[in-house]
Amino acid sequence: MRVAKAVVVIALVMFSMVGISAAADFVDRIVAVVNNDVITLSELNETIDTIMKRVKQSQQAGGNEELINEARKAALNGLINNLLIDQEADRLGIAVTDEDVDRALRDILDEKRLSLDQFREMLAERDATLEDYQEEMRRQIVKVKLIGQEIRSKVGVSKEEIGAYYAKHREEYEGKEARRIQQILIIVPRATGEVKKMALRDHVEKVHARLKRGESFAQLALEYSQGPAAQAGGDLGFIERGIMLPAVDRAAFRLGTGEISDVIESPVGFHVIRIADKRGAGVKHLEEVRDEIIEAIANEKAHKKFEIWIQEQRKKSVVEIRLDG
Repeated sequence: MRVAKAVVVIALVMFSMVGISAAADFVDRIVAVVNNDVITLSELNETIDTIMKRVKQSQQAGGNEELINEARKAALNGLINNLLIDQEADRLGIAVTDEDVDRALRDILDEKRLSLDQFREMLAERDATLEDYQEEMRRQIVKVKLIGQEIRSKVGVSKEEIGAYYAKHREEYEGKEARRIQQILIIVPRATGEVKKMALRDHVEKVHARLKRGESFAQLALEYSQGPAAQAGGDLGFIERGIMLPAVDRAAFRLGTGEISDVIESPVGFHVIRIADKRGAGVKHLEEVRDEIIEAIANEKAHKKFEIWIQEQRKKSVVEIRLDG
């Protein structure tokens, strides 16, 4: 008879891990039977150890026991559901390879811009190990594959549902006004005296005059700009209204495409900007977001169907709970 492995209940994209503690304070025993597998008290206590500590710290002593019992029951239900998922995945031949887990881990590290060593340290601060995290990743991937095969693939989305969703969430598809900006920036340190500041402004005015005579903005930005995009010809990309320094922002949204600003003074220094392109505000057409809407509706349906599916699995399985209280 296989004993269910302890589950640390976390999402793949989150970094909070349930702390692991020794089960020596409890006499180990079976707290649930799920078909041919069992869940032990020590496994249950491992999954709720951190939750129990938080409850004890935040509640008055008189109410602790009831809250702990409720938390334990909820955690046990989660363990039972996870075990049912594992059993059904085994029956269907759904497997997760080490490569699947490694790929998911790499995606997380890339998203969070962390090295593997940094991630290990982060887990250690939460009393968890990389192996704990990988085991939970494996379980989550099994769940995703099972939902995809047994539920998600059978979910349909009608044209009427797409239209209704678009109408209801229309404000979410409003584009924001933005400008693609090239910038030449000459930084003026805070301690700069007035004479030096005027000399820097005179320097920028001369560069500005060359721009007005038709010289390449990108070339002059590469040559003179001290801004972060100097090596890219001063190209800052599309920037939405309200993101830049106020004086620069006002100028950017007054200019037309291809126009060059006057010399702009800000707390940072002197700027000259050129509007390379515009992206206007407005609502994205339904066809632009159709696939996104279909995905959102299908995921919502799949989630609801999964809740029904897991209850059906419990009904047709032998589930015996032996948790007191």
